[in-house]
Amino acid sequence: MTDSIMSKAATMEIPINSNGDTGTLPEDDSLEQDLQQVMVSGPNLNETSIVSGGYGGTAEGIIPTSSIKGPAVRYNAEFNKRIPVTGLGSNMHHSSSSSSMTAEELTRGVAVEKLETMKKWGLNTYKCTKQMISERFGRGSRTVDLELEAQIEVLRDTKRKYENVLRLARALTNHFYNMVQTQHALGDTFADLSQKSPELRDEFGYNAETQKLLCKNGETLLGAINFFVSSINTLVNKTMEDTLMTIKMYENARLEFDAYRSDLEELSLGPRDAVAMARIDAAQQQYQVHKEKYERLRSDVIIKLKFLEENKVKVMHKQLLLFHNAISAYFAGNQQQLEQTLKQFNIKLRPPGADKPSWLEEQ
Repeated sequence: MTDSIMSKAATMEIPINSNGDTGTLPEDDSLEQDLQQVMVSGPNLNETSIVSGGYGGTAEGIIPTSSIKGPAVRYNAEFNKRIPVTGLGSNMHHSSSSSSMTAEELTRGVAVEKLETMKKWGLNTYKCTKQMISERFGRGSRTVDLELEAQIEVLRDTKRKYENVLRLARALTNHFYNMVQTQHALGDTFADLSQKSPELRDEFGYNAETQKLLCKNGETLLGAINFFVSSINTLVNKTMEDTLMTIKMYENARLEFDAYRSDLEELSLGPRDAVAMARIDAAQQQYQVHKEKYERLRSDVIIKLKFLEENKVKVMHKQLLLFHNAISAYFAGNQQQLEQTLKQFNIKLRPPGADKPSWLEEQ
């Protein structure tokens, strides 16, 4: 009960009589009811009063918190003084405002950079599209390198023909693989019938041995054909494709170069005032930049075409010799020559079931 009275005294004003005696306190039941209502509703911070210490103090010691403005204060009840707390709030406000300004400046800088990039891209796209349309309708001029363009056209035609060779070689591999699998199944069937048919044991046995030999030679030939297909695929879809990607970059650079060249020529035919001269100088700089890019990519294309031709001759000479020797040895029934051909080209056959993962890898 004493604790309830002290809690009540801490949250309310205690009336003081003129003679210094305190007024009559309410009964204990009313104190408990007031405490319950306070606990349910909760204090209102805007209406809370700070009471100065001592029962002999005056009403001036009651300071409503809603009237306190400005910097944070600490109230010393013993000496009836307010001690301002400075530094923390102002520093936090200053640091938060400076960090927000820095983030805003960074965001603004990124937005400006993106805007400039989009602006340059849009201007470049417009010029190139205009140049492309002018060339297509025969109104604009284009830079032509007859010798280089002839080599590029030969390369594209060669790639189309080699792709056809690759397609046919893959078809041959699939058909021959099916034939080898059929021979393997037929040999197993003959061997089984040789065991179950005593009157035809020798005949079934001869055919079983023949099919097994053909199956073995067929697997050896399949190894040679697969190596041939793999080499042609690398030549067509990697080496030639890499050169064609460089050619595409060269053609784009040529289009940009002609677009900025045409723009410079149009500006040169116009007036020669200060504004026009500034635009001509800027166009001259852009023209020089794209000219250097065009010449650099042109040199790259010439070098790659030269190396590609040398590599193509070397690879195809080896692969065509392999294909011829393997096919000839197989259909001649020369097993020794067929195996020698694979050794000559360092081709190693995979054992049956090598493509399947082991039981440990499947776990």
